Amino acid sequence: MSAHAMKMLNTLLLALVAAFSATALADEEQIKLKEGAGRETVMANCVMCHSIDYIPMNSPFMKKADWQATIDKMVKVMGAPISQDDIPVILDYLTKYYGVE
Repeated sequence: MSAHAMKMLNTLLLALVAAFSATALADEEQIKLKEGAGRETVMANCVMCHSIDYIPMNSPFMKKADWQATIDKMVKVMGAPISQDDIPVILDYLTKYYGVE
């Protein structure tokens, strides 16, 4: 399968996950991420694949290296379409507001 076809398949799969998660996301109104630089970038990139409750739920255990490993896994293994420019913004936000360091 070509790289283009693989990217299209990943995009389709992400869209399907988002569509089937619509009901679960309706309850997300109660969960709010902390205000701060990078919050909108996190929201734009992370909630397309999973609920934002994963962030505060995992935060008691996550150091900067752990957040970096998680972002790397989301991009490289799970195929999340996060731009290289957004990765440091997301990492800084998660480390500052949801990190244990």
